[in-house]
Amino acid sequence: MKIDKLILIVITLFMNNVMMAQRLTKAEAEAARTELINEWKEQLKEQLRTTNVFNCITQGNLKMKYTAQVFGEKPADGRSLWISMHGGGNAPTSLNDSQWENQKQLYQPTEGVYVCPRAPWDDWDMWFKNPIDKMFEELIQTMMLYYDVNPDKVYLMGYSAGGDGVWRMAPRMADHWAAASMMAGHPGDVSLLGVRNLPFMLWCGGEDAAYNRNKEVAQRGLELDSLQRADPDGYVHETHIVAGKPHWMDLEDKAALPWMAKYKRNPYPTTVVWCQGDNGRTHFYWLGVPESETKKGNVLRASINNNTVTITKCDYSQVTLYLNDQLVNLDKAVKVVYGKKTLYKGKLSRTAGNLQKSLEERGDPSYCFPAILKVNIPQ
Repeated sequence: MKIDKLILIVITLFMNNVMMAQRLTKAEAEAARTELINEWKEQLKEQLRTTNVFNCITQGNLKMKYTAQVFGEKPADGRSLWISMHGGGNAPTSLNDSQWENQKQLYQPTEGVYVCPRAPWDDWDMWFKNPIDKMFEELIQTMMLYYDVNPDKVYLMGYSAGGDGVWRMAPRMADHWAAASMMAGHPGDVSLLGVRNLPFMLWCGGEDAAYNRNKEVAQRGLELDSLQRADPDGYVHETHIVAGKPHWMDLEDKAALPWMAKYKRNPYPTTVVWCQGDNGRTHFYWLGVPESETKKGNVLRASINNNTVTITKCDYSQVTLYLNDQLVNLDKAVKVVYGKKTLYKGKLSRTAGNLQKSLEERGDPSYCFPAILKVNIPQ
């Protein structure tokens, strides 16, 4: 390569970096965000073309087939998406296939795209082990780009083993859902702390005694009652133990669909409670943590009020804050407090680099943030 060509490449890279780091006004940041998201959607749509053509999500050697049915007229703000997980579990492929076929006909939303994925495994935990999170994220992106789904109107539900999946996926990926409904599943050892900002409905037959489902679901309903009493602005939920019904509730649980449809996702709640689940995640709403510290059970609690971010509980050495003008006024100083210590106080820059970085990390237009701040947590 000639020296002058090499110099030109270096200068171009330098200028690009300068532009990406340049401080933006609120209006400039919003314009840059819109342009960046449009370009990202255009590129991603081409990448996901095969996924849409074959109705199949592929991650490594795993494949997750799905069907998509469209109901109702498309609203002005985009369609809703209903992800409905079938039952079965640790059983022959033929049984899980029949459960998948059954799930396709089980519910009919008034409006939206009703999607029934076929679990990638024939195991008891087929809906909540790695890499199912990434597969669901790709599914949402595909529906957004090819069916004009609004990512703030994505609803999660599942029956039996699919209900097992809702127990895990609802808290673990609460920042992705507008609402969730669990039908006839077993909670296991899941923590419900993470559904603080996720409307969550529980359904179980009163006579569904296998694995003590009826008792376990009722107990988790009481747990949500307690969480809501302590935090009245969060933990919206309903618990339905259907008297006299066994594992099959004769579709009384279909009442969950209009209940869920009342809600939209709030991607920017001012209070976040995050408890790591089975598969470690590095991001949750406007918070990020080191990948090496995503141990199951680790908790992070944070809230925002009057441009102050208060971290009240943290099991991590470092926290990344992803901020925008919906959460704070970025034209003023932002303060970060942990216990009695001020970890940061100053003005943050809106930059195109931050917008690009967060969009690439999250793959969700709602989580494209102009300001990013890392703070170290005193041990």
